[in-house]
Amino acid sequence: MQEREDNMKKIASSIKRFLKSEDGPTAVEYAVMLALIVVVCLTAIQAIGSNANAKFNEVKAALT
Repeated sequence: MQEREDNMKKIASSIKRFLKSEDGPTAVEYAVMLALIVVVCLTAIQAIGSNANAKFNEVKAALT
């Protein structure tokens, strides 16, 4: 049981060190990553919408 507590303390101290370190990504880097993710998502949504619209028009033409 003591070994488990020691392991938990080591993990907690590792997490604290990680959070305190300034080597990790900054808020600006997170903002840039978020912006890139948003651009990729919007592009994908637009492509899906265009493909869906074309398919609906194809079905509409086939039905009329």
